[in-house]
Amino acid sequence: MQREHTDENVKPRERFLVLDTATTVMAAALMNGRELLGESNVYGERNHSVHVITELERLLSEAGLTRDDVDGIAVGVGPGSYTGIRIAVTAAKTLAWAWGIPVTSISTLHALAWGGWNRGVVQEQAGKGESRSESPAGAKAADWIVPVLDARRGQVYTGLFAVNTVDGTDSPQRLEPDAIRLMSTWTGDLLQRLEALPSEERPAAIWLVGETAIHAEAAEGLRAWCELRILPYELEGRWVGRLGADKLLRQEHDELHTLVPNYTQLAEAEANLLRQR
Repeated sequence: MQREHTDENVKPRERFLVLDTATTVMAAALMNGRELLGESNVYGERNHSVHVITELERLLSEAGLTRDDVDGIAVGVGPGSYTGIRIAVTAAKTLAWAWGIPVTSISTLHALAWGGWNRGVVQEQAGKGESRSESPAGAKAADWIVPVLDARRGQVYTGLFAVNTVDGTDSPQRLEPDAIRLMSTWTGDLLQRLEALPSEERPAAIWLVGETAIHAEAAEGLRAWCELRILPYELEGRWVGRLGADKLLRQEHDELHTLVPNYTQLAEAEANLLRQR
């Protein structure tokens, strides 16, 4: 049964559980509004089913809360590991139904992009990364973020986001949808996009974040147009939490029974190319 707030003068609680198991990390968080109360990052090589409920219960217990204090749940729907995504989505839908709370979906790649970019900026500010070159006169203070998760055979789960470097507190804005793409083709698409932009609209830097080891070489061509930052990064619960809390606070809920993972699919032309290899 759905819980109701019967006293209109009492502000609804804003405590949310957030979960993502689409990558090698089971990333979870407990949020009080946009405030992080607790975080869990379990590295299980996508064997996350044994940890999900235990970790969520631990987050609640350490915060002195119970399931009755949870007002919503957000779940990463991928793209990523087929098996991994299903674990989180199934768990979130089951808990939302059993506890009578709303559920909302978030993009795993969106959280990966935000967390990876933030990690890189922190490293730069600490003097651990490369120093950024001056942006061209009149250039907008924006970076592009390209999150990547390896999908084998030269493919990546990826998307494109932009973030304001002056005020990086807001989540990155989406420029291209999440999809599975051939990395070589994707780099070419990004190069064409950069070439078509006036110089003042090009990003100050492009960040390739996530599972970068295999795909860094294919991205090197982007250096012809702007700074390229390549940063290996594993998903953290706090960024999944920030995205999930933002959606739940805006009361953007998914319909429980139609919420499904985002497995993505190769464009037909790229799929045909792979079959010819």
